[in-house]
Amino acid sequence: MTVPRVLLVDDQPDFAKGLVRLLTPKLPGTQIDYVLDAEAALKDLETTPCDVLVTDLRMPGISGLDLVPRALALHPRLGVVVLTAHGDIDSAVLALKAGAYDFLTKPVDSDHLTRVITNGLERAALLRENQRLRAAVAACGNQVGLLGTSAAMRRVHQAIAAIAASDYTVLVRGESGTGKELAARAIHALSRRADGPFISVNCPAIPEPLLESELFGHVRGAFTGAQRDRRGLFVAAHGGVLMLDEIGDLPMNLQTKLLRVLQENEVRPVGASKSIPIDVRIVAVTNQDLEAKIAAKSFREDLYYRLNVLSLTLPPLRERRDDIPLLATAFLERTCRELGVGDKEFSPEALALLSAHNWPGNVRELLNCVRRAAVFSPGDVISAAAITQAEGLQGAAEDDPSAIAPYHAAKARVLDTFTRRYVERVLTHTRGNISEAARISGLERMSFQKILKRLAIDAESFRLRP
Repeated sequence: MTVPRVLLVDDQPDFAKGLVRLLTPKLPGTQIDYVLDAEAALKDLETTPCDVLVTDLRMPGISGLDLVPRALALHPRLGVVVLTAHGDIDSAVLALKAGAYDFLTKPVDSDHLTRVITNGLERAALLRENQRLRAAVAACGNQVGLLGTSAAMRRVHQAIAAIAASDYTVLVRGESGTGKELAARAIHALSRRADGPFISVNCPAIPEPLLESELFGHVRGAFTGAQRDRRGLFVAAHGGVLMLDEIGDLPMNLQTKLLRVLQENEVRPVGASKSIPIDVRIVAVTNQDLEAKIAAKSFREDLYYRLNVLSLTLPPLRERRDDIPLLATAFLERTCRELGVGDKEFSPEALALLSAHNWPGNVRELLNCVRRAAVFSPGDVISAAAITQAEGLQGAAEDDPSAIAPYHAAKARVLDTFTRRYVERVLTHTRGNISEAARISGLERMSFQKILKRLAIDAESFRLRP
């Protein structure tokens, strides 16, 4: 696991050392280093990863203002915080426009500095996580389907990395639309077989008389119409991964033959007298209850245990609601590129509505909803009304009684989500001016401050952002 790192830049040694002593107990598990000028900072950044850079503005040689763009050129995802005297506010604003994350005036309030750095570290961790996952699913056409920072998706990411390191057979389970094929592709992309083929076959989509030939191949004359030899998908996937989609629908006679392939690591084409050795990793995928099918005698128990060496279950979207805003935003960005239109964004109310829905069709349903909303929303902002029109959402889904929370709890969750998004947007617009934000909101200043306190929102962090 990467240790988060903060680099302090200040030409006053006593001040820099004091900040290190001050921040070390407040940021446990974080490496905090310092250098005394911008040149040393740039040399450090060339060789050592860094999450947050805290720099003074006025320094001999290269100034903090010049350091900001050069540091970001080395690490585009670096969070930069600028320290400045009260008389240098204009320079600090220029630093923000150059890409700095935030700025603070001296003398520095330790608690405020800690909060700002913590926000920067969280931002860096989020960017690293998303970058890692994008790399894992780089082979997919739909790169955002497995994005997520919720506890459930962090467990999925960890499981995918662990599974990819081995070569055992995998059983991927989950409801329709949860991203099972994306998970299979991510396992392949991270494994030693990444340079080999990835072949997917939807078992129920191929008529049973043809499926055996499709999987195992056939020799010329094996049956009417077999005019030449055909190699099957197992042979085609040699050195790579064969994904058997909807394995629960595999006919019983083919289950027996698949079991033999898994046991012997060889296939015998239809009509052949000799078997062909293969080196293929099997990833079986299903949204069915295989244990129930075993009890009903429609799925072989011994095949189940052969397939279920390693198991991965994709959570439904309703169990990771915190990921919905991230997913929806990523889908919207991609949809705008597909449509060839300018960037659009969701209103806070729209994101709250999306987050409250249960999404029985999971990620696939969310993607379709975003596409419809983007097509039928002519402006730059997609409103809650546009989401309602696109999907018929009225809040939490009514088709899953087991997932419905008590009325007051569900209402409070939706209201809190909406309130947080709304307040953050207003503060961004007013650059942290609470009085102006309260006026725009139609609230008393004291009432607005109570909301900030209840939701633990720091208005000062929005101050003078570009």
